[in-house]
Formats: sequence, C-alpha cells, structure tokens
Amino acid sequence: MQIEERKTGDVVVLDLKGRVMLGEGDELLKDKVNSLLQQGSKKLILNLADVPYIDSAGLGEIVRTFTTVSRQGGSLKLLNLTKRITDLLAITKLLTVFETYDSESEAVQSFSASAKA
Repeated sequence: MQIEERKTGDVVVLDLKGRVMLGEGDELLKDKVNSLLQQGSKKLILNLADVPYIDSAGLGEIVRTFTTVSRQGGSLKLLNLTKRITDLLAITKLLTVFETYDSESEAVQSFSASAKA
C-alpha cells in the first residue's frame, strides 16, 4: 500500500492506494497518522478511492486511527468509499461511527462546519 499526503488549507488528505491489510499497510497507516499528529495536524481525511480491499486487520487499523485522532482532539473522516468498503462498514456497524463523504470538497468543508457547531 502507498500513502500520498496533500494539504487543502489546514486539512490533510491521505490518498491510500492498494490493499489495507495485515502486514501490508496497517503499520504504514499508523506511522503516517502518528507523525501527522505530532506535527499538529488534527483534521484528517482518508481517501479510499484506490483501495480495492480491506481485511479485518486493516479495518482495525482504521478504527484505531480514528480513536487516536479523536483522543488528541482531532477528527478523521473517510472519503470515496467503494461499494465493498461501504458494505464492510455497514456489516460491522462502523458506518455509524465514521463521517463518510463522496466529495472531497464536502469533506474538507465539513471541518469548518463542525468547528462552528
């Protein structure tokens, strides 16, 4: 798996490419997010458009990432879920935990909307 990082204002978008699974992306994601949090980035979006598959370890890592970011006062949102990932989140009841978006601009704007709330 590869992760490309880009910024839109104070929001960091992580474009994940490849399979998120045990030994192939879960550690990479953890290290990347921890590094961003240490740099003070609190608004994160995971773009899953190029992720064909997530196994239970990969899903666990996304949940752990969400928890870590939330505990540090930040927020993590998911973008461009494939049908397979949407189904996986629905089955595991995690669809109600994450804020998910189909449009990057909506996801980025949601941070300012939640800051005003």
